[in-house]
Amino acid sequence: MKLKSVLTGISISTCAFATPPAAHSQETEDPIVLDSITVTANKIEENIKDVPQSITVIDETVIEEKGMKNVSDVIKSIPNMNLATYGGPTKVQANIRGLNTSFFTNNNPIVMYVDGVPYSHSYGFDLSLANIERIEVLRGPQGTLYAKDAIGGVINVVTKEPTNEWSGKVGAEYGRFDYREFKFNMSGALKKDMLYLGLNGQYRADDGWQTNHFPGNERDADKFDDRRWNAYLLYKPTEKFSAKFTYSNDDVDTYGINGYGIAGTVVTLSDFDRDDADDVTTEFGTKDDLTVDSQALQLAYDSGDFTVASVTTRRRQDFKGLYDFDSGNTGNATDYSFDGQDRKTWTQELTLKSNNTDGLRYVAGIYLDTSERELEPGYYLYSSFNYKYDTEVDVDTQAVFGQVIFPLTDRLDMTLGARYQRVKKDIDHDLFINGVSFYTKEQEETWTKFLPRAALNYKLNDNWSTYVSYSRGYMPGGFNVFASTGTDLSFEPQVSTNYEIGLKAQTEKMTLGVALFYMDIDDIHIFRYEGNIPYTDNADKAHSKGVELEAAYWLTDRFELGASVGVIDAEYDDYDAGNGVRYDGERIEQTPEYTVNLGAAYYHPNGFYGRADLNMTGKTGFFESATLSFPEEDDYTLLNTRIGYVRDSWEIYAYGKNLTDEEYIIGYRSGVGVGLASFNEPRSFGIGTRYEF
Repeated sequence: MKLKSVLTGISISTCAFATPPAAHSQETEDPIVLDSITVTANKIEENIKDVPQSITVIDETVIEEKGMKNVSDVIKSIPNMNLATYGGPTKVQANIRGLNTSFFTNNNPIVMYVDGVPYSHSYGFDLSLANIERIEVLRGPQGTLYAKDAIGGVINVVTKEPTNEWSGKVGAEYGRFDYREFKFNMSGALKKDMLYLGLNGQYRADDGWQTNHFPGNERDADKFDDRRWNAYLLYKPTEKFSAKFTYSNDDVDTYGINGYGIAGTVVTLSDFDRDDADDVTTEFGTKDDLTVDSQALQLAYDSGDFTVASVTTRRRQDFKGLYDFDSGNTGNATDYSFDGQDRKTWTQELTLKSNNTDGLRYVAGIYLDTSERELEPGYYLYSSFNYKYDTEVDVDTQAVFGQVIFPLTDRLDMTLGARYQRVKKDIDHDLFINGVSFYTKEQEETWTKFLPRAALNYKLNDNWSTYVSYSRGYMPGGFNVFASTGTDLSFEPQVSTNYEIGLKAQTEKMTLGVALFYMDIDDIHIFRYEGNIPYTDNADKAHSKGVELEAAYWLTDRFELGASVGVIDAEYDDYDAGNGVRYDGERIEQTPEYTVNLGAAYYHPNGFYGRADLNMTGKTGFFESATLSFPEEDDYTLLNTRIGYVRDSWEIYAYGKNLTDEEYIIGYRSGVGVGLASFNEPRSFGIGTRYEF
């Protein structure tokens, strides 16, 4: 087994970490020579240094040595990206450069692609990391290249290609709070050079760090159980044609909210303390149950000069949630809520792309998407009111997109792209109070948008390049599925105009990247409460501007250092909340002022290795309905370490996370008379082993 470099495991925004020098196996003592990095960000293979946008690349070794368990861990490692979670991995709400998840469309501003299959819904926005070759994270709008709306960026996941020889890896881990993990992947040929099979899976569970003392309820208040598996068949009857069928199934059960609630007339962020979250007393055992079942058929024909591809997907998400409404003991035995939804989605993408790696290069495509979402949530408050919502939302999307790259000179390339999109949404909405119909409405909305992109990339020399880009991004509007007569049923799409300038470099020992960006946002989606009923609305204007600087450097062929810094200023410019209340100049919630990652790693020729990572996050604001203000959570610093030993096909390791036991809020909801806060995990440590064959 090769002990490859992590290059500090800290991603580079404009110039991702290079492939490690040679191998860094036990026997190798070669001089440092960083290999070039090939990515498929523009749907063609090219050197990352020549791509005119911010990109991060994380390979399998980085994932393993940093102990990344899921997509949330990937997001946390990227500059100017953040998460807000409310109860576990079933709901991943991402923030990138000031853009947040849209609550009632459940669209993340980041779209994840796994071998061309799109994932954007915040429920089930995750995958097993058992069979990953690399992950490419692209920041900025990607609608001219990728079929699904991607206003903030794309996480492009590339899995391993099978070979004629059977190979794979198995691993197990055990840690604090009875954490246990098992994962495997294996692939090989059923018929040489023609038919291949791949299998991979991941199981994770722990008992959580909270204890529920309410009589008769589950004492492990925030435990979780996460099982994912995937299988595929790859058929290659000729060198030009391939067909791949993939089936995957996820089953995730999470309990609690990793925090607690407080009921009262005015509840504020400062009222919460993680020490009070260790022991909770909730009348109802909060639980999310998410099952995701998906299939994909990918067909490709390579003529030599160009490739024609088709990706057809079917995805079904079944979600059930039962909650103690205030996540605390108020003495009201009927104080709970239920949330359930069944979502069925079909997508179809057709693309034509050139196979050139230089000269004229192009991508063009058509995208179709249809989904049905049935909801039947109910709220039961103070035993005297029974709120029940019976709602169905249908969505149809059609888009054409394309991009062309052509050289203006030997050193200067221009990129031009465009996307035209049409989204139609229908809602059939019924609200019942105490069994009596209170509000009924059917509504249809259609939105169309043209989104251009332009970029210039200039090669200063063989090691350095610079670029400038302009693009527009788009997130569809939607409906408030909990709407009553006092709440607007629909909200408008948000549109961003993006400008970016960057510098990239790679030498024999160093990689460097700098990106400056500015974004104007129209009709930005905002999340609020009307009483205790959540809803989404639009603020007229906002902006986001920032810098991302990252570097990695090899001091010797065994010792490496790395750093990344993201600084951002994201504010509302025109935000009229009604009733004479304005929030102009307030920071966009869930957007940290800065993110800093520092890391060091050492690899000894006999197989021992060690690494340490310091992750710092700046002040982060949340909206508070009780006070109509934007309180901030203080900055925090995390220290993670890992040591291990690699010998032949075996690896053993030990790790520690959050060794300084920092305490901070990662999610906050504030309604009238109740506030809910979720917290980070306490200090943890564990051991693990892996075997490769």
